[in-house]
Amino acid sequence: MRLSKPVSWFLVLFGVWSWFIWPNFLRNIWNDPRSFDHGAQPFFLVHLVLVVVSLVLGTAIAVIGVRGLRGLRGSARRPGGD
Repeated sequence: MRLSKPVSWFLVLFGVWSWFIWPNFLRNIWNDPRSFDHGAQPFFLVHLVLVVVSLVLGTAIAVIGVRGLRGLRGSARRPGGD
């Protein structure tokens, strides 16, 4: 399957956006008084899992976008490329 250039760029930008948004969210959760009360609380742990999963998925989506862009670049060099 080949991705179009706009779709590939959208996926890359989505991955970059994830790395801007989720660390900031984690910093806000870390500073929330509900996060720690004699150790990590379920409030913090649930949000930590949310952030980690979101960063992993955002990274995977960005990698798919980069691979889509690289595939387009490679097909332009080949004779008879789409």
